[in-house]
Amino acid sequence: MSDSWYVYILTCADGTLYTGVTNDVEKRVLAHNEAKTGAKYTKARRPVVLSYFEAQSGRGAALKREAVIKKLSRIEKQLLIKH
Repeated sequence: MSDSWYVYILTCADGTLYTGVTNDVEKRVLAHNEAKTGAKYTKARRPVVLSYFEAQSGRGAALKREAVIKKLSRIEKQLLIKH
């Protein structure tokens, strides 16, 4: 298993943004779209599309970066996605 962790932003079907962390981006996006369990927020807003992700050195770093991104405004998150 890889030591890399990722912070990601999903765009939900209703246009809202969801931020999370994972060590397997592809598997996690699939889970958001198809799993019976998982994030309640995205389960009600399917389908979701991966809009952004960035690698971090470990789970702790990913969680810290996630906290920073979650504090951003919607406009700031959209600018991050565009770059």
